[in-house]
Amino acid sequence: DYRAYRHVIKDYFRRGARWTTAPKPTMANALYDANYPIESVKDRHRLASNGSFVTTEHEPVFDAADFLRLGRDIFAQRSQVTNKFGIDWMIRHLGDKYRVHVVSFDDPNPMHIDGTLVPIAPGIILSNPDRPCHQIDIFQKAGWNVVYPPRSVLSDDHPLWMTSKWLSINILMLDSKRAVVGKHEVPLQKTLASLGIESILVDMRHANSFGGGFHCWTCDIRRRGALESYFPQFD
Repeated sequence: DYRAYRHVIKDYFRRGARWTTAPKPTMANALYDANYPIESVKDRHRLASNGSFVTTEHEPVFDAADFLRLGRDIFAQRSQVTNKFGIDWMIRHLGDKYRVHVVSFDDPNPMHIDGTLVPIAPGIILSNPDRPCHQIDIFQKAGWNVVYPPRSVLSDDHPLWMTSKWLSINILMLDSKRAVVGKHEVPLQKTLASLGIESILVDMRHANSFGGGFHCWTCDIRRRGALESYFPQFD
């Protein structure tokens, strides 16, 4: 899919941006823990609490969806697909311009952060109540309104692949007042309305089965505004 944006990347580069390609993993056997308990949720909870996942530290690997940028601050999670080696690569590559914070959740199978912690406006963030963030005090100390969204109305028998019904909060913010939201997610729409956010309704429920939501399916390549700091305790 990166080829669709090649003309945009070339334009950015010509106007002064850096053009970076992340390390491509060899996918060697040593990257994976062959004894990882795939079937046991209890064991996975225990291992996740200790920072152990199916991926090892053999080489740097990460998915961009395990990083969440809020102005100068980037929140990253160690997950099944992103290791500490990958996060360290990102920290060194970005340098002093950005501050990278590693966060964790009560989640036995973390994989992408955008169904767990979802910023919807400066100072407002959705936090998945089933996967509480162990470092949520970072937001609270900065005066953020931490909102625990309602559960999805998606039926239990809806087919889902490597994901959960919490794709309901995988929304796309067009700006701080408008969000692209699932047409059927009325409780979430009401929550957003109480926060002054208009829901733009789109019915893409059938596509959730393939493991994605509105935030997953989009890439915001044109942005306006200056680089802000939303966490004064780190300034």
